[in-house]
Amino acid sequence: MTASERTPAPDIEAVKAFLLDLQDRICAMLEAEEGDARFRTDEWTRAEGGGGRSRVMENGTVIEKGGVLFSHVHIARMPASATAHRPELAGCSAQALGVSLVIHPRNPYVPTSHANVRLFVAEREGEPPIWWFGGGFDLTPYYGNEADCVHWHTVAHDLCVPFGDKVYKDYKRWCDAYFFLKHRNEPRGIGGLFYDDLNEWGAEKCFDFMRAVGDGFIKAYQPIMAQRKHTPYGERELDFQLYRRGRYVEFNLVFDRGTLFGLQSGGRTESILMSLPNLVAWRYDWAPEPGTPEAELYEKYLTGRDWVSLA
Repeated sequence: MTASERTPAPDIEAVKAFLLDLQDRICAMLEAEEGDARFRTDEWTRAEGGGGRSRVMENGTVIEKGGVLFSHVHIARMPASATAHRPELAGCSAQALGVSLVIHPRNPYVPTSHANVRLFVAEREGEPPIWWFGGGFDLTPYYGNEADCVHWHTVAHDLCVPFGDKVYKDYKRWCDAYFFLKHRNEPRGIGGLFYDDLNEWGAEKCFDFMRAVGDGFIKAYQPIMAQRKHTPYGERELDFQLYRRGRYVEFNLVFDRGTLFGLQSGGRTESILMSLPNLVAWRYDWAPEPGTPEAELYEKYLTGRDWVSLA
């Protein structure tokens, strides 16, 4: 536990207002790129306290399946699964609020994208709160495009600059390590930013970073979707997209902290598993032919390389 975990907690209502607005702006951007389909809004509550606003789109022209979810849940007592590695949370009540999204495009040349920003505050009567921010964004291409990778990481780098010289480097490295399928010995995608347990800057600066990451996702993803959504493709590309989506499913069900915490804490299952694509495929002991665009994804893009230096 760091000393700053015991400093005054962030203004939860201000964070909530930002998150609801961020959800609105991300959905507006995605609907503008989609053209045809619209997000379905599903407002829900949970018996223990709190609730959320799920927005889900399926079977669009551009977006095959996507969801942008806001939640603000109350936890009366932290579950044992969540306190095993954070014993100071045992017996605490808590609030967790955030926006999380996953976009699975129809066109294999448009990458899948994921982002989330969140705040966690735990309290015990008579003691100062324990709080931290977390989140980030990452990109999962099916067919690599160097310009897209450079753009994605340049946005990530630039939003980190006001917060310190090492922030991008540290959070990129953390992202590369986190979104890694150990049983496959390969990254899920080309990374981006990942951070958690952030509190050492104080509440206001940490909240500023949340805002920068949330706004940065829009700036990073919109141009990629706009430029790639009309790229011609055929059955070969669709088959490879479904195969690579299998890796996405494996990560989310085996390793993802948000998925595991949500299910273990009694979260809303439909919202938690919204991140899974409608269509996916696996093949037994398959590898792409050398010299193909599919092989290039593994050889050039799923490597954790330094994309900013290519800008």
